[in-house]
Amino acid sequence: MSGIDVGEELGARAAQARALALLRIRSRALAVVITPAAVAVVLFAAGAQGHLGGPVWDGVRWAVLGVAVVVLLVAAAVAVAVARARPAVSPTVPVAEEGAPDLYRLVRELADRLGVPAPSAIALTPDCDSWLEDRTHRAHRGGAGREARNTAPVLVIGSPFLWWMRVAELRAVLAPVVAGTDSSAHPDIAAARRFVRGLDAAVADGAAPGRGALRAVPAAFTGWVARLLLRACREHAAEMERCVAATASMRAQGVDYALRIAAQEQVGLAYAGWDRLLTRVALPAWRMGRWPSRLDAGVVSALTELSRRDRLADGFTSRLGERPACDLLEEPGIADEATSLLAARLFHGGPAESGPDWAPVDWQQYPDEVVDRKWRTEAARLHRVLDAMGVPPASVADPAVPTLARVMEHLAGPGGPGGAGEELAAGIGAAVARDDAQAPAPGPAQQTASAAGADPLDLWGPDPLPLFPLQPPRTGTELLADHVAAMVCCAAVDTAGAAPGLDWLDGPALLVDGERRADLAVPVLSLVEDGDPDPLRSWLAEVGVRSDKPVRLV
Repeated sequence: MSGIDVGEELGARAAQARALALLRIRSRALAVVITPAAVAVVLFAAGAQGHLGGPVWDGVRWAVLGVAVVVLLVAAAVAVAVARARPAVSPTVPVAEEGAPDLYRLVRELADRLGVPAPSAIALTPDCDSWLEDRTHRAHRGGAGREARNTAPVLVIGSPFLWWMRVAELRAVLAPVVAGTDSSAHPDIAAARRFVRGLDAAVADGAAPGRGALRAVPAAFTGWVARLLLRACREHAAEMERCVAATASMRAQGVDYALRIAAQEQVGLAYAGWDRLLTRVALPAWRMGRWPSRLDAGVVSALTELSRRDRLADGFTSRLGERPACDLLEEPGIADEATSLLAARLFHGGPAESGPDWAPVDWQQYPDEVVDRKWRTEAARLHRVLDAMGVPPASVADPAVPTLARVMEHLAGPGGPGGAGEELAAGIGAAVARDDAQAPAPGPAQQTASAAGADPLDLWGPDPLPLFPLQPPRTGTELLADHVAAMVCCAAVDTAGAAPGLDWLDGPALLVDGERRADLAVPVLSLVEDGDPDPLRSWLAEVGVRSDKPVRLV
C-alpha cells in the first residue's frame, strides 16, 4: 500500500470518527429529552410494585410526569421545526445533461478514474470556485424518501472556469472536488451533515424577520436550542470537513496531478480577472439599468488583456489554441446569459427578468449604451445640484447651456476645496442617494420568476438583494470626482471628437484618436480636492477640449 493510500485511509477514518462524534451529540440531546420520561416510568413502576408509596411520592410521580410531558412536547416541536427548516442552497444555473453531454461525460469518466460515485447533476455559479452541494432535502427535491437521501450531491462549477480554462485544466481542477462524492456517500458522514445543516437552517429561520408574536417566540426558542447544539458541534464539524477535503485531495493525486499544479495558476488568474470585470465593467452597467449578457466571454478578454499587460503567462498564445472548456456546452451563449443575469442579481440586486429599465447589453453596445449614458447622466446630475445651490451659469448670454467652465469656476472659486466644494460633494451624495432610492425594486419581477418555479434564488432564503454587494458606499468627494470626470468626458466627446470606449480591466474609458486616455484622474482630483484648475486646464488644452462650449446631457 502506497503512502497516498495510507493517508487517504487515515483521513477517511478521521472524518468518520468526527461524524460519529456529531451523531453522539445528537444522541446525548435525545437522552436529555427522554430522561424525565424515563424517571417518570421508574417512579410509576415502583409505585405499581408497592414501593415508594404515600401521598408525597404520589405527588412526585405526577410532577415528574408533567415535566416529562412538557419536555417531550417541546422537544417534539423543536425536532419538527428543525426537520422542516429548509437549508439554504447556493444560487446556481442548472445544466441539463441534454445541454452539456460532453461535460457530463467528462465528469463521469473522472469519477470512474477516481473510483467514486458520479455527481447527480451539474450547475453553474457566477463565481471562481467549485464545490459539491447536497440537495437531498425534501424542499429541494420535492420528496424525502430513502432514495432521495442516497442521491449523490450536485457538482457546482464556477462559470468563469468554463470559459477561461482548457478542457484538460478543468478536468484537473475538478478532480479533488469530484473525489469528495465518496465521503458524501458514507452513511455516517451524510447523517452528520444533515444534522448540522438542519441546525443551521433552524438558526436562520429563528432569526428571520416578519413574524408575528405567536410565531416569533417559538421560532426564537428553536433557534436558541439549535445554536446551543451548533456550538457543541462546531469543532467536530470543522474537523470532519477538513478530513473529508484532505481525503479527497489525496485520492485525486493520481489523476492529472502535474497538470493540476499548473491549472491552479489559472484559477488565481481567473479570480483576478473576474473581480476586475465585475467591479470595473459590470457594476457601472448595472447601475445604469443594463446587464452585460456575456460576462463569461468578457472574462476571457479581461484576462487576455491582463496577461498582455503584466506578462503573467508564458506560452499564452499556444494555450489559447487548445479547446476551451465552454465547448463542452451545447449552447454556451445561453448558459453565459443565464449566469450573467444571476451575477447581476447576486452582486447588484437587479430584477429576475429583463424590462425597459433592466435590459441586456452586448459588449459591442457597451460604449454607447453604458459609458456614454453614464457620463451624461452624471453630468446632468452635477448641473442639477449646481442649480439647486444657486451657482450662476458660466455663460450670461445663454444661462440654460450646461458647460464645463461653470463647474471649474465654481470649484476653483474662493470656497472651492473647503467650502463650496464640500457643499457640492454633499449635494452630489444626497442626489445619488435619492436616485438610488427611487430605482425600481426587484420585488415584482422576482416574485414572477418564483411563481414560475424558475428562480434560482428560491431556495436561498429571505435575505434581501444584493446578497454580495461589490463595493462599499462611496464618499461625497469620490462621487464628486466621478461626476466632474464624467463632465470632462462629455465635453471631450462633444467638442474634441473623442469617443466613449471600454477597457476590459478598468471599465469606461475615454478614447482620443483611438487611444485610451488614462491620465484624467489626477487633474480632476487636483480640482476637486485642492481647488487647483491648472492641471485640468493643461489637460483640456492638450486634448483640444473647449470648456466654454455647451455639452449635451441626458
